[in-house]
Amino acid sequence: MANLRFQVVEEAFMKKPLEVEAPQERPSEYFAKNVFTRAKMYKYLQRDVYEKLIDVIDNGAPLDRSIADAVAKGMKQWADENGVTHYTHWFQPLTEGTAEKHDAFIEHDGKGGMIEEFSGKLLVQQEPDASSFPSGGIRATFEARGYSAWDPTSPVFIIDDTLCIPTIFISYTGEALDYKAPLKRSLRAVGEAALGVVHYFDPSVKKVISNLGWEQEYFLVDEGLYSARPDLMLTGRTLMGHDSAKNQQMDDHYFGTIPDRVQAFMKDLEVQALELGIPCKTRHNEVAPNQFEIAPIYEETNLAVDHNMLLMSLMKKVARKHGFRVLLHEKPFDGINGSGKHNNWSLSTDTGVLLHAPGKTPEQNLRFVVFIVETLMGVWRHNGLLKASIMSATNAHRLGANEAPPAIISSFLGKQVSELLDHIEKADKDDLFSVAGKQRMEIDIPEIPELLIDNTDRNRTSPFAFTGNRFEFRAVGAEANCASAMIALNAAVAEALTDFKQRVDKKIVEIADQYSNSEHSAVFHAIIEVLREDIRTCRPIHFDGNGYSDEWVEEAARRGLDVEKSCPIIFDRYLDEESINMFESQGIMNRKELRARNEVKWETYTKKIQIEARVLGDLTMNHIIPVATHYQTQLAQNVRTMHEIFTAEEAEQLSTRNVKIIREIAQRTQAVETLVEELVEARRVANRIENQREKAIAYHDNVEPKMDQIRYHIDKLELTVADELWTLPKYRELLFIR
Repeated sequence: MANLRFQVVEEAFMKKPLEVEAPQERPSEYFAKNVFTRAKMYKYLQRDVYEKLIDVIDNGAPLDRSIADAVAKGMKQWADENGVTHYTHWFQPLTEGTAEKHDAFIEHDGKGGMIEEFSGKLLVQQEPDASSFPSGGIRATFEARGYSAWDPTSPVFIIDDTLCIPTIFISYTGEALDYKAPLKRSLRAVGEAALGVVHYFDPSVKKVISNLGWEQEYFLVDEGLYSARPDLMLTGRTLMGHDSAKNQQMDDHYFGTIPDRVQAFMKDLEVQALELGIPCKTRHNEVAPNQFEIAPIYEETNLAVDHNMLLMSLMKKVARKHGFRVLLHEKPFDGINGSGKHNNWSLSTDTGVLLHAPGKTPEQNLRFVVFIVETLMGVWRHNGLLKASIMSATNAHRLGANEAPPAIISSFLGKQVSELLDHIEKADKDDLFSVAGKQRMEIDIPEIPELLIDNTDRNRTSPFAFTGNRFEFRAVGAEANCASAMIALNAAVAEALTDFKQRVDKKIVEIADQYSNSEHSAVFHAIIEVLREDIRTCRPIHFDGNGYSDEWVEEAARRGLDVEKSCPIIFDRYLDEESINMFESQGIMNRKELRARNEVKWETYTKKIQIEARVLGDLTMNHIIPVATHYQTQLAQNVRTMHEIFTAEEAEQLSTRNVKIIREIAQRTQAVETLVEELVEARRVANRIENQREKAIAYHDNVEPKMDQIRYHIDKLELTVADELWTLPKYRELLFIR
């Protein structure tokens, strides 16, 4: 077994970069090559059909099913020209992944042969098995019917020989069984609420859009080494493994030269992603060894979520081609940085970005402040829910560790914005204000041009930081569906903006007579008065300090922020009356859907820990204990040989170290065996609990701690047992092979 480990390590060292044949065109020329873009719609659809479809996409007009056949005909013509033979409804069930069922473009022709068809009916609607996906009890096993329905706002694309149609997924009784349906409802809610507030400042604005720019972090591991680690294969993370003497202490991997094999992978991935319309822009080494990042240009949130889900699937496929495996687990290696998916969120109109400052007039600057403060109001009111939206069994390992933000939601604003809010709250109500934009910094080196400095710094410990023209929700996990966090955030901001407008409208009526002859309107003064109230109210969520400090945990609790650490209990925030009222009032999800989703969350949490516990128990008894006792036997034989060759006194002296190691191995293996028995019993007890929430809590409280204790002893044994006998690739091998 030891030889196998050395063999895969040697093979990994010997691998060369795969030659990637790049397209002859520039990226702008092959971008969206495999997407049914507007240009292709214009080419393949009749003019009246094209105009109706664009009205649906741009203006949210109801989809006229009468045009479905014409759209399907145009799509199929384009697909045929690209060698497509199948189609699928591509959707996002509550599994954190995507789902697809491929059907061929064939039907009986009634004459014993086949014809190729694709109708509007097949484009618009299909029927996956709703009972086989997580539903939280909404659909029983014998209630299989569910529907996937075309989302025209996310363009159809081609992968291999299949036409992929983005869809929502709902049950036979109408409840959402996916992420896309509630996401789209949340986008509509925040867009409508924001539009009402924007009209105070510019009545000509037609719509408000939520934008998202995700930053996808990931690890790459050589495929041979991955296959030699059953824990990586089955759980996505290493359940054991002592840290390498060198990991990320020197910060030399961060933004360093990209290794050749990785560069070849990135190049291949980017080409294929660009052909699918994913606007990849940034790639670089991340902080931890073998950790990297890819990030796109910002897009409308619904499309951005689809593109992220598509990219994660594409990454896995391309990585295997290059002899790698992609690790999207938030914490695949203990003791070094985990992987996040920073969600850069903003709101924009058809005329500009709402969170961008400075404006040209005091009114524009006031608009900027209103949207900053009302976003903070939403985050303050529902900080526990926002934490629940990004929490999972996997992300729980990452939050608060190394460079990840802590599991307490707060918002960093920076010095200038913070001072501005203080000024508005305390200044005379007729005192207009301005927002500083980028300032100039002169460097005393003649060859270096002056720099433009943003109006806010960056705080890497803040889960929800304002970074110039957007908020960066840094706490989202690498393998999560972005939609989960965006649904909660959009809903919270929509509620805050709706409430803000109601109070402003009421205040306008109250003070209208006072400002009938004033230079500034009653609207302006009403906005200022309500804004001041909200600045005071949401102050507890504003924190510009060190989120890692122990003092902050205590301070956060005093401020009324959610400081709960247990993942299953954090999920309770979805079922708080405040959360249910918010989701229902905004038309996003109802009580039944929320309860069902929580059942899925608790069950998923339990299953992930259950699988990890079973894998750890198996590896412990079938790999670790045999290897450790084998080495112990070798040492014991050495001690016996010493006594045969030397005098008793000499043998005692010469074998002291070996005897000490023999005793240590005996103590640790005995401790491990006892803990594994306790782990199995803890699982048995937990498995008898029928209530999903209580079962998840039992796994968190009683099963997970046993795993940590077992790992401690195994990691000590890894340092003790001879390297030539250790069967599992070590951190120094997993992390430093290119």
